[in-house]
Amino acid sequence: MSSKQNIRIGIMPQEKIRERMLLIAKGSYKPAPDEPKIWFTSMRSLAEVLSDENRALLHVIKETNPNSIKELSETTGRKQSSLSRILKTLSSYGIVELIKESKQIKPVAKAVEFEILAA
Repeated sequence: MSSKQNIRIGIMPQEKIRERMLLIAKGSYKPAPDEPKIWFTSMRSLAEVLSDENRALLHVIKETNPNSIKELSETTGRKQSSLSRILKTLSSYGIVELIKESKQIKPVAKAVEFEILAA
């Protein structure tokens, strides 16, 4: 596990993101390795997902390596339902991985540092 992994994030209007995805799907555009892997349509949407609280949560996940959302809830003092919702959102952007192990879901932070590119 790398000690310093960061995720590159880009900000671009929805229509440009869609256009880019279609070009990639058609094979007429190949993203460079250093291009952002995660895209947001605005600074506001980025700020909601990567709020101070959510970034702090990512650090707790990285440091404590909880085996379940219940364990993370006990560590942070936050409600499981609230954590579950936040983790699903972070997972949809590829920031957190939710690994199903037996009857539990283990949250894994894919990164705690982010590089943001805004056009």
